[in-house]
Amino acid sequence: MEIGIGLAAAVALMTNLASLLKHRGCQHTHPVSIGSPLASLRGLAASPWFAAGWGLAALAWMVHIAALSMAPISLVQAVLAGGAVTLAVLSQRLFGGRVLALLAATLPHFHGAHSGFSIGAIVSFEGGLVLLAAGVALCHRAPRLAARRGVLLAILAGLLFALAGIAIKALTGGAGSWPLVASLLGLTIACGALAQYTAVAALQSGGAIETIGLMGIVANAIQILGGILVFGDPLSPSPLGITLQITALAMVCLSALLLPSSLRRVAVVDGEGVAVRI
Repeated sequence: MEIGIGLAAAVALMTNLASLLKHRGCQHTHPVSIGSPLASLRGLAASPWFAAGWGLAALAWMVHIAALSMAPISLVQAVLAGGAVTLAVLSQRLFGGRVLALLAATLPHFHGAHSGFSIGAIVSFEGGLVLLAAGVALCHRAPRLAARRGVLLAILAGLLFALAGIAIKALTGGAGSWPLVASLLGLTIACGALAQYTAVAALQSGGAIETIGLMGIVANAIQILGGILVFGDPLSPSPLGITLQITALAMVCLSALLLPSSLRRVAVVDGEGVAVRI
């Protein structure tokens, strides 16, 4: 399990760096369109920055699967949630060490990878996420919510990543019957592909740090909840420990949400005489 935790920490770093690279790359490409996936893919692949981020993200995904096979999903995703702090520290020190220390001090006792689940639990949880994702997808098309399109896309991408993550965790533990394995594999592929498309659309619609942070918050929080409800991951045995864990996770989320407003933005003029913000 210690190896799984170490791999999760590596995934947090690689995922955030990959997302920053992809954000930089997709800013100079045409907006992606689900109606022309091949043209969108060619445009993204032509960007060296995006290609580098994509390659690093693929490596992070494989390491993530390895981490899920060795450690409980709620623990892996808690480490990845700390990646929101890592992302914040890249630009500004905010909470950081205190939050991670608080999480480490209140961890419950885990035994094994906690990959067991009941069919009813995973079907109910994943089915609920599908309905929630469908609702968000419909909302982002509403004209009155056009100004919130980037936020809704980031939330949708986080939901899709969570759907795929829960399915992957079930597959790493031996899902049982072939129909269930095939269903989970199909869900992983479909949600993973849609999540990648939605994430790019979100990155093209909003700033890097706030978009990446929001996607991570949604994906990690839901998978931590899934670990508890679907796979039976334990909570801290004491009420105080549970309170501290919830507080620590809330601080991790707050660090990512507050970062965009707390960053100092400086207006500069680029080589073409266009004012930009950094």
